[in-house]
Amino acid sequence: MADAARLFQLGDRVTGIRLALQDPLQAPHMVRKVARSLGGNGFYVRDWTTDHEIFFKSIESMKKMMFIILFMIVAVAAFNIVATLVMIVKEKQTDIAILRTLGVGPQNILLTFIVQGVLIGLGGTVLGAALGKVLSDHLGSIVGALERVLDTQFIDAKVYYISDLPTYVEGSDVLQICGVAFVLCALATVYPAWRAARTAPAQALRHE
Repeated sequence: MADAARLFQLGDRVTGIRLALQDPLQAPHMVRKVARSLGGNGFYVRDWTTDHEIFFKSIESMKKMMFIILFMIVAVAAFNIVATLVMIVKEKQTDIAILRTLGVGPQNILLTFIVQGVLIGLGGTVLGAALGKVLSDHLGSIVGALERVLDTQFIDAKVYYISDLPTYVEGSDVLQICGVAFVLCALATVYPAWRAARTAPAQALRHE
């Protein structure tokens, strides 16, 4: 420091200071606080969020795109639930007609298929969340095993500046995705259940 001050002829002054915080997320607030304490004239302040702003914006946009992609995947899964329940309704038309002739109302038929679809969606959501958690916890070893089996390298340190794939499970993101998945699955049961409730006993039993 003494040699640098002598070289730039600064005396006992410095060209700048750098602060290291225990909590990096406090950097934007601390930068504004330092700027106000200095008077804001003739000083330039910045923090790591502004130095890497483009990088973090790209991560944010990628996260939004991943949510859209996951939403589309869940929508396809919900469509499969619709197709499955429609096939069940088609196969069980005779049973539904017999229940109707025994006095079971359309509301009960509707509720039966809605409950069945909701249970399918709930089971799939819970199973998918558990499987995703397990895969996330062991993603590094899974990627390493695939690289050895395929004799390739997915993450090149010369390009990405990292040699492995770090993972972190955000609870709020998991709950958000699971909530959207469950709602879509629940909505997917409405049409098949409505078709089941509209089954006419005489028409369904005509060829039996």
